[in-house]
Amino acid sequence: MKKIQLLACLLFLLGGYNAYSQKTKFEIISPNGEITIAVSLRDKIYYSISAGSEALTSENHLGLMLKNETLGLNPKLSGSKTGKVNEVIKPAVPIKFSTVANTYNYLLLNFKAGYSVEFRAFDEGVAYRFITAKKGEIEVLNEDFTVNFPSDYLLHLQQTGSFKTSSEEEYSHIKAGEWKSPDKMSTLPILADTKKRYKILISESDLIDYPGMFLKGTGSGAVSTFPKTPLEFGPDGDRSLKILKEADYIAKTTGTRSFPWRYFVITKNDKQLIENTMTLKLAPKSEIKDTSWIQPGQASWEWWNGATPYGPDVNFVSGYNLNTYKYFIDFASKFGIKYIIMDEGWANSTTDPYSPNANVDVKELIRYGKEKKVGIVLWLTWLTVDKNMELFKTFKEWGVAGVKIDFMDRSDQVMVNYYEKVIKEAAKYQILVDFHGAFKPSGLEYKYPNLISYEGVRGMEYMDGCKPDNSLYIPFMRNAVGPMDYTPGAMISMQPEVYQSERPNSASIGTRAYQLALFVVFESGLQMLADNPTLYYREKECTEFITSVPTTWDETVALEAEAGQYAIVAKRKGSKWFIGGITNNVKKERTFKLNLSFLKSGRSYKVTSFEDGVNAGYQAMDYRKKSYDNIKNNDVIEVKMVKNGGWAAVLEEI
Repeated sequence: MKKIQLLACLLFLLGGYNAYSQKTKFEIISPNGEITIAVSLRDKIYYSISAGSEALTSENHLGLMLKNETLGLNPKLSGSKTGKVNEVIKPAVPIKFSTVANTYNYLLLNFKAGYSVEFRAFDEGVAYRFITAKKGEIEVLNEDFTVNFPSDYLLHLQQTGSFKTSSEEEYSHIKAGEWKSPDKMSTLPILADTKKRYKILISESDLIDYPGMFLKGTGSGAVSTFPKTPLEFGPDGDRSLKILKEADYIAKTTGTRSFPWRYFVITKNDKQLIENTMTLKLAPKSEIKDTSWIQPGQASWEWWNGATPYGPDVNFVSGYNLNTYKYFIDFASKFGIKYIIMDEGWANSTTDPYSPNANVDVKELIRYGKEKKVGIVLWLTWLTVDKNMELFKTFKEWGVAGVKIDFMDRSDQVMVNYYEKVIKEAAKYQILVDFHGAFKPSGLEYKYPNLISYEGVRGMEYMDGCKPDNSLYIPFMRNAVGPMDYTPGAMISMQPEVYQSERPNSASIGTRAYQLALFVVFESGLQMLADNPTLYYREKECTEFITSVPTTWDETVALEAEAGQYAIVAKRKGSKWFIGGITNNVKKERTFKLNLSFLKSGRSYKVTSFEDGVNAGYQAMDYRKKSYDNIKNNDVIEVKMVKNGGWAAVLEEI
């Protein structure tokens, strides 16, 4: 009897061993040892993130719901692999750095149902993605991205009531415990402030053949939500389509593929948000082998200022006509600006990209621009491009340098695929693309570097709706995930309490020095000068500074930073450094002492600065230009900024 009981006990133990011998807990740590991802395999795939001694977010879970199965539900591990990667990335369009060290530790979990989940731990954050090995096509019904936040985390969000959005809403600021299911969802990125030591920026990269992710509040964190794949469309004006029918899935895609990275930038200093390059590190490699033709640069733009140059040298009726655009080209040529953008009105209609407006004469302007070494960028609606994909071949024959494509306002799978289809076709004919009415950068700009910029930001076109209080989150959120077309450069500057503006006399909120600093702080491969050439000629010393600022950089160093409050950034191109500082609607002026240790040791520099004038707190156009020599890397510069103010400088070796 005892032998039978012993045998039964052994069988039970062996059975228990067979059932539970599979390893269920894993840990991956960042190269510097600061950040840890703890992964647990139970009924779902769970993971927790900690930094230092602080637990940031716990019991998060992930899953991929396919038509006939859910990946991540009751996972059965078939194997795992860990390792370290240390490589160097040299982006074709270096928005922050010309050389990026990409070092991370990884954990690859392979599961029996024909899928894997890869985790990566970087010094600046963590990321994960699904990888599938399924035959044929699969339908993805949904994806589970669930993150748990303590209720007192402060979330900075760009909330929208619809999947149809230009991603230009003002940022809202709400505690995690107060953001609940009935509330508006948020676009990516979102920024979570732990109110202790760390901030967490959440976004995605390698978004290919898949919809963009939105987040909804749960009262205890956030969960993902996605637009369904559109199946049928109906007319909706000259620049949009109505979705008449949707699928029950969010994506129909190839069964063997990797899915978008979900990433968390984790910082204990807000400076790191500005300097981070996580989107790049997780992006696909460039499909364009020869990128020498891709020329980032500044562009003079007529829409914001109403195309109305005036003054003693303007002896023609200004507007959307040949003489006005030649004037813009002459201005661009004089100051070394690479491009002019011709917005709506260059063609006879928004639906026909092949019939230029006779009053404008695009072909003559292209010829004249080449003579003056200024390229032409043409505005188009996305719908017109979609219906006329052969236009890139035609534009190449005309000599067009780039296109600005507008009003997509969606990020479902069909629209995400449209972005790639367009940029790939444009690359065939060496044409640059600037997407407006766009979702945030998600890695496509590295796969096809001719995608030079995106909008998707509450920029200066909003006039008094574009306030520094909102814009001071941009370097830490929107610009932290990729380039953006904010359209800075206003020469009429006002404080909010006296603001009034109407095109063609468009004005901005913030001081003149603030506007100059935006060209250094904000990042875009195609950086617009939004104002009137007449005003730029009148304000020559400001224009000379603006047009000397590069659009790509070898090095970026955030000097002082607090999200929503102030940002002071130094950037290097070759041996020359630029510094830009901006602040919000603070009650009293802010003073900073800038440490210049980033400068080359043993060298002396000449500093030319533009700072808020003594009356800039009320008369925002008041500024002072100063110059001083023999500045070295062990020196300290004092910087003062009034409310909605700024500070800008260039440092040159002498």
